[in-house]
Amino acid sequence: MKNLNTTGYNKTLLDWALLALRIFVGVGMLTHGFPKLMMLLSGKIEFINFFGIGEKTSLILAVFAEVLCSLFVLMGLFTRFTVFPLIITMLVAVFIVHNNDPFAKQEMALLYLFHYLLIFVAGPGNISIDRMISRK
Repeated sequence: MKNLNTTGYNKTLLDWALLALRIFVGVGMLTHGFPKLMMLLSGKIEFINFFGIGEKTSLILAVFAEVLCSLFVLMGLFTRFTVFPLIITMLVAVFIVHNNDPFAKQEMALLYLFHYLLIFVAGPGNISIDRMISRK
């Protein structure tokens, strides 16, 4: 009963939790990005033209974020930089793509958005390539 302090945390467990979070959202977003990559490679592009930049350019930006940036987040490489395009992609998904949809359709993008915000604020943790680079 002496130690009822619930505001502290275990740094090692936090690092493992951040690794698990990066793996989960990295792999999860890859499942959304891979079909977009296949669409881009096939040349049969049917994609939303957000910001008026064209369907192909919009698709390229989405593939960049959902595939390449997800791989970097998964590895913990340049994490705070590569999570930023994913945050923008989720903002577009919530406020442009699913703007008029019910919450149930927006929910997944919002969950990813808040996971990415957490990773942006907390960083990748010690179990990451970023940490290995910074130790040298």
